[in-house]
Amino acid sequence: MTLSRPGFTLDVELAAEPGEVVAVLGPNGAGKSTLLGVLSGLLRPDAGHVRVGDTVVTDVAAGVHVAAHRRGVGLLAQQALLFPHLTAVGNVAFGPRAMGVPRREAERAARDLLADVDVAALADRRPAQMSGGQQQRVALARALAPGPGLLLLDEPLAALDVDATPAMRSLLRRMIRDGKQTAVLVTHSALDALVLADRVVVLTGGRVVERGLTRDVLTRPRSPFTARIAGLDLVPGTACEDGLRTADGLLVAGRGNGGAAPGERAVAVFPPSAVAVYAKPPQGSPRNVLPVRLAAIEPRGDVVRLRAGAMDGGPDWVDGLAADVTPAAVADLGAEPGAALWFVVKATEVGIHAAGG
Repeated sequence: MTLSRPGFTLDVELAAEPGEVVAVLGPNGAGKSTLLGVLSGLLRPDAGHVRVGDTVVTDVAAGVHVAAHRRGVGLLAQQALLFPHLTAVGNVAFGPRAMGVPRREAERAARDLLADVDVAALADRRPAQMSGGQQQRVALARALAPGPGLLLLDEPLAALDVDATPAMRSLLRRMIRDGKQTAVLVTHSALDALVLADRVVVLTGGRVVERGLTRDVLTRPRSPFTARIAGLDLVPGTACEDGLRTADGLLVAGRGNGGAAPGERAVAVFPPSAVAVYAKPPQGSPRNVLPVRLAAIEPRGDVVRLRAGAMDGGPDWVDGLAADVTPAAVADLGAEPGAALWFVVKATEVGIHAAGG
């Protein structure tokens, strides 16, 4: 499908098999919300088609565009957006009632769904009498009540507090898996993708730059954004016999070629925990040595993350690289933001993979 707006074009092919969950990741402005708008019927693409199950709900060439409320697509967004004047039962029964299901039957099914999402006791309460987490559970039941052929999950956990998020994540997994629900999940969370999704698609600038099984994409990222949300460091360059060579000529030694032939675009990936940090250039070692300027010091529980920036006149691929070290190591370095440091990584810790599109 293709949809153009001033300064932006969404050009995406996406498929979710019956009962499969596909996570869509990408930075702000990548086109994730636009994609959901097209799938839901709120936006009309300029070209292409959308099919839900066996039903074509959008076909630009044929002039087909099924209205949003008739295409069998459910939505669970960041905010619950429940009808404030209706009880939980009334909210969940609304979709089936709109489809012509008799009131008693719709309310009976609604109470069953509320029990499934563990809020049966709240059936007769209105949204103002519920917590945010409780409202989101009711919203999930409401989205599932009409039996949608496709469920759209638009960062459904983003607005929840840290106490409610794990329980809601587990509930989503149970409801989606047990119901064999086909879903498209938009998220910025690697954990949400790992727990909920079978496959991942990564968007940048309105186009797919990575796709594959969730664990494969998040453990072997091929774009800077994916590496960042997966908590990994990434260095771009060109594959060579010994690993990867950056645009400024630095050789990064690593293991495997990840499908990248010599001369092709590739990335070197490694975890921040594999990085040793020195205040002076280390000598006589076959390890990878990356000169950086310390940009930030970020306490993270038992470790401290040192965030790198480029040296004056140095390559910009250094920006954002991270090293996780102990508080004692930070004290030994005596470094403050702006100081020159050297990140050192063993070749055995570096994976070389083909770059994303």
